[in-house]
Amino acid sequence: MLKFILRRLLITIPMLFGISIVTFVLIQLPPGDFLTSYIAELESTGHVLDDAEIASLRNRYGLDSPLYAQFLKWFWNMIQGDFGVSFQWNKPVNELIWERLALTFIISLATLIFTWVVALPIGVYSATHQYAVSDYVITFFGFLGRGIPDFMLALILMWIGLIYLGTSAGGLFSLEYKQAPWSFAKVWDLLKHLWVPIIVLGTSNTAGLIRIMRNNLLDELHKPYVETARSKGLTEQRILWKYPVRIALNPFVSTVGWVLPTLISGATIVSVVLSLPTTGPLLLSALLSQDMYLAGSFVMILSTLTILGTLVSDILLAWIDPRIRME
Repeated sequence: MLKFILRRLLITIPMLFGISIVTFVLIQLPPGDFLTSYIAELESTGHVLDDAEIASLRNRYGLDSPLYAQFLKWFWNMIQGDFGVSFQWNKPVNELIWERLALTFIISLATLIFTWVVALPIGVYSATHQYAVSDYVITFFGFLGRGIPDFMLALILMWIGLIYLGTSAGGLFSLEYKQAPWSFAKVWDLLKHLWVPIIVLGTSNTAGLIRIMRNNLLDELHKPYVETARSKGLTEQRILWKYPVRIALNPFVSTVGWVLPTLISGATIVSVVLSLPTTGPLLLSALLSQDMYLAGSFVMILSTLTILGTLVSDILLAWIDPRIRME
């Protein structure tokens, strides 16, 4: 196991370097750059720049260097912890990211816990009560949860909150706490608003994991080792939770690879609809404006978390399922 982990960590170094090259190339592929968009925006307001001003701006943003020089400078600074300065915001990328990262992490982690806590027992119950009325009800709501888009559910909850509760379901804070310093009252206000994004972001994933858990557990319940355990006199509850449920948990663990980057990126469309101050809308804005340093830093962080998440999921799978061997 230790050799496997070390080998994977060593492979990560050239893999991240390759990802950084691809990331930089993809950001540079659209015609023009941030400065082109910035100049066009100024000209649309009637402010025309002369050649000297344009050259000064290109030098200021480091866009007068060859692409390979821009990449090497960006990559070298990045591995030292300096992600550069955002063109669009004119602020250090580190400062922009950490401002929103904590709230994104709280929302995503709470949604993940909600998804697993709800999906696991309901999926087990549905599998152990196959073809009962409760199983059909769970199946119906499972398909309904998978079929409703997240952004539509967000709009519905916002409408219900406005019409029937007289309050907006958008945002994470009340007006008086948006710019207020952190305090117990602000944390409590955050918790009161947190249930909306949790339900919106967690409904679809919960419904999907319920179906996966049910189907996997049904496959395990009909395997010979379950009959062998019964013949040894073990109780049904002990058989269920010690063997079939443990193996049926594989899909929950294997999703860690994409759960970690999700904790950072969040659901961009839902964040825009609900006006959530998370990293998703910031990433979308950086991509649209071709803000190289901000967008590239986001993509690199997400790629790194995906690689680490895949490694963690592989290790956990080998731990909960003895049939899996790293060799």
